[in-house]
Amino acid sequence: MISTVLVANRGEIACRVFRTCRELGIRTVAVHSDADANALHSRVADATVRLPGSTPQETYLRGELIVKAAVAAGADAVHPGYGFLSENADFARAVLAAGLVWIGPPPEAIEAMASKTRAKELMGIASLEHVTEADLPVLVKAAAGGGGRGMRVVRRLADLEAELTAARAEATSAFGDGEVFVEPYVEGGRHVEVQILADTHGTVWALGTRDCSLQRRHQKVIEESPAPGLTGELAEELSELAVRAARAVAYEGAGTVEFLISPDGKPHFLEMNTRLQVEHPVTEAVFGIDLVALQLRIAEGEPLETTPPRPQGHAIEARLYAEDPATDWTPQTGTLHRLSVPDGVRLDTGYTDGDDIGVHYDPMLAKVVAHAPTRAEAVRKLAGALDRATIHGPLTNRALLVNSLRHKEFTTAHMDTGFYDRHLPDLTRPAPDPHAALAAALADAHGRSRFGGAWRNLPSQPQVKRYAMGDTECEVRYRHTREGLSADGVRVVHADATLVVLEVDGVQRKFEVTRYDTDQVYVNTTTLTALSRFPDPAAQLAPGSLLAPMPGTVVRVAEGLTVGASVSAGQPLLWVEAMKMEHRITAPVTGTLTALHAAPGRQVEVGVLLAVVEVSQEDQ
Repeated sequence: MISTVLVANRGEIACRVFRTCRELGIRTVAVHSDADANALHSRVADATVRLPGSTPQETYLRGELIVKAAVAAGADAVHPGYGFLSENADFARAVLAAGLVWIGPPPEAIEAMASKTRAKELMGIASLEHVTEADLPVLVKAAAGGGGRGMRVVRRLADLEAELTAARAEATSAFGDGEVFVEPYVEGGRHVEVQILADTHGTVWALGTRDCSLQRRHQKVIEESPAPGLTGELAEELSELAVRAARAVAYEGAGTVEFLISPDGKPHFLEMNTRLQVEHPVTEAVFGIDLVALQLRIAEGEPLETTPPRPQGHAIEARLYAEDPATDWTPQTGTLHRLSVPDGVRLDTGYTDGDDIGVHYDPMLAKVVAHAPTRAEAVRKLAGALDRATIHGPLTNRALLVNSLRHKEFTTAHMDTGFYDRHLPDLTRPAPDPHAALAAALADAHGRSRFGGAWRNLPSQPQVKRYAMGDTECEVRYRHTREGLSADGVRVVHADATLVVLEVDGVQRKFEVTRYDTDQVYVNTTTLTALSRFPDPAAQLAPGSLLAPMPGTVVRVAEGLTVGASVSAGQPLLWVEAMKMEHRITAPVTGTLTALHAAPGRQVEVGVLLAVVEVSQEDQ
């Protein structure tokens, strides 16, 4: 039997596997990069092994180092998690060659299915070799991985070569393999998948369907099981196709077969992921199973029951990211001061309070999962939990998730993969609490009223404070009076450093206020930035200044771009890589490039000046 498992991964999935191992009495070993030396997965493991370096290429993509770590730590099995080397047949072979148990499918099955090009060949589906105007739109995809990395929709033939270059770069960074391919892009389709589980004795389970249609950058954001609105015949067809794919490669372990369902209800095979998926908790909730525990049993040679358990109810998962959806999903970094969700939902995370969110890895903070007897109840439960969650730190997609779950198109199960293309501006439109800034000011002013035995007969001048909520600035006023703090238009029922109660139109509302050693103030679910009443003139930037939107590395500058060049609004100027994704920096206006401070390989911090574009005189 397996006694010690090394997880060849990091973050949330490593913590998830460790949790099951602890429950089964199995020792755990973590590997960590230098950037992850104090990460949660490193802290909760029984033993850790350092992988020198910080980037994925230096660490989590170095199979030989991970195998050496497993042997050195006395592990007898390796779980790959998802991403990185999880679908790398050579890594699986290296694990087996070292005499270790591989908690995954045979290398031959990985080889047949992990490359999406070979998987399509196995299923009798050809990729596009020569793209023409008639083929558009098309989808560029990485052959060796998933998670939206190395994936691009191309609608203009002139853009194809540039998107192929960007996709290859992302795929190399994320998976160590730059192979990409092109396939037709189905407009208005739904992304539906089937979880499979196969033992070494010939039993294959199809564990229902999952809908993963809500995606950003072709990476799933909200997933649910079962996929709503499918006919019984279509659901059965998908399960049969998934089992057939598994049997075709003598599959063992957990895997997922993914399909795109066109508006006419026709299924199109996308790929088979030969690993555990990020969204596996919704299947666990509906079927009442632990997929990691079953992976371990299968790796030990134990048989599955002849038939899987019966599904019960509905489950929905939302991925919480440190990112700004309103600005092209820009990743955010910094300290995660606090992360907690109400009781009754499942939280899978690789972070805990006080952890740093760095630039080297995916910006997913956590997965929040709700299970209920019906879909409507599960949707309401998850939206409510996210709405009440405490998240103090960098900006997240929390508001987007809540708004998505409450959107009519989602609640009525009429969504497709174009959901965010249609609705993102409405879903990210700020809806600030009109009294949050006043509550922050009153909490800050707590204890400043010092009347003693004397007070002035004349009314005091109002105190003024300024705050920013996103791109919006506001100014609030309050007074110190004999009775305490007061403000126009509201009654201050209570105010201290952490709790403010205001009465507006006869209704009392509570505001929980938290402030750390920063200028950020958290009032319920609203984040504010305290501003000086007198802005520093030196902080003003020239119009047309392009700042780094996140810490990262400049990976490319547009060919031939030099100071003095004429550029057009929206023209790509340079690319910054952060959190395993490339982010394109474009010209804000049509004009002349008057400064260029970026060069390939340069490390930049958020807010660093990259370039300046001066608007053309005729456009002024």
